[in-house]
Amino acid sequence: MQTLYLIRHTKPDIAPGICYGQLDLDIAASFENEANLILRCLPQLELVIASPLLRAHRLGEFIAQEQQCPLRSDARLMEKHFGAWEGKPWDDIPRHEIDAWAADVLDYTPPGGESAQHLMQRVQEFMRDLAQLPQQHIALVAHGGSIRALLALLADMPLAGTLNWAMEYGAVVCVKSCRG
Repeated sequence: MQTLYLIRHTKPDIAPGICYGQLDLDIAASFENEANLILRCLPQLELVIASPLLRAHRLGEFIAQEQQCPLRSDARLMEKHFGAWEGKPWDDIPRHEIDAWAADVLDYTPPGGESAQHLMQRVQEFMRDLAQLPQQHIALVAHGGSIRALLALLADMPLAGTLNWAMEYGAVVCVKSCRG
């Protein structure tokens, strides 16, 4: 049985109210304080796997260095791709597109982006590979969307059931995952 520590990246360097999905944002000035708080929540780890997006990867590097354990990068942990919406204020996204997404959160694909179902498929493939690893204590540094997808898979529940769960920057969720 693996013990997984699902960690949402720290606060990104972007104004509130902007859709950012897979935009490769840097970390906010509060990074060191936030990262040290996260470290205090973690036991000794054997492996850190991080999304390659800078805001998650920087935290993964910090944790791996402090824990003196290996760091791997895996694109399957990236946030949902919001396509043409990325970098735009949510208020500037056409209302009919937001309404279409709200009507079908799991299957709607923003222009040039991906659906939540596609995100689930990526994460499911990642989890199959993760189950084959020998390490027992693993931190996964990712994003709100990919962490909700991981939790839905681990709890064997629909992704829709996780969409209203609060996932603050720097949140750490510990779960036990049966292999196989």
